[in-house]
Amino acid sequence: MTDRRTQLADNLARVEERISAACAAAGRKREEVTLIVVTKTYPASDVRLLAELGVRHVAENRDQDAAPKAAECSDLPLTWHFVGQLQTNKVRSVVNYADVVHSIDRNRLVAALSTAAVRAGRELDCLIQVALDAESGARGDRGGVAPDGVLELAGEIAGAEGLRPAGLMTVAPLAGPYAGRPRAAFDRLMEIATDLRAAHPAANMVSAGMSADLEDAVAAGATHVRVGSAVLGVRPRLG
Repeated sequence: MTDRRTQLADNLARVEERISAACAAAGRKREEVTLIVVTKTYPASDVRLLAELGVRHVAENRDQDAAPKAAECSDLPLTWHFVGQLQTNKVRSVVNYADVVHSIDRNRLVAALSTAAVRAGRELDCLIQVALDAESGARGDRGGVAPDGVLELAGEIAGAEGLRPAGLMTVAPLAGPYAGRPRAAFDRLMEIATDLRAAHPAANMVSAGMSADLEDAVAAGATHVRVGSAVLGVRPRLG
């Protein structure tokens, strides 16, 4: 049986080939795209192996899993991304390890994160989650703010101590006009990102694309892709 390190190395190599090919096809430099490995449901031992293999960005979506894992791996040169829906009662924990939060979608969360970040003496990069399936003023089925709410929320982040508006994140929607059309969804995200950068020039991160659709995200111009199962394997079923 192949050992875990070899398995991860082989999977990483295949993902790297996909990203490199997508960059070449889009006329982009490979260094323009950062791979974030989503390690949710997998143990700290896998995170340690990934770090040995050169991974520098990892992501988690549940604080109860992420906090102990990040603590166990605190000696590693990693940037931790929080990509799940974030409840305000979890922010005091999340700010202790997360460097980037991808799921900002409401003013109340901005306020709570700011208070916790100041208390912890940290500054966090914040990505606004854009729900491309949401009507004006509404939130998406999987979280996120409607496109017309992005600039207002970015202003809230910019004015909040301990937080920086760093860009946008989306998940290809399962409903609405972009359902089943990831490339079109990511193209729309890039349009919104252009408007955001006009108001906040440093907000240049665009987090889009996962194992199944990373090529579409790279083609559209994403700066970060979030890949889990293509690196770590099919996830264990949660009980």
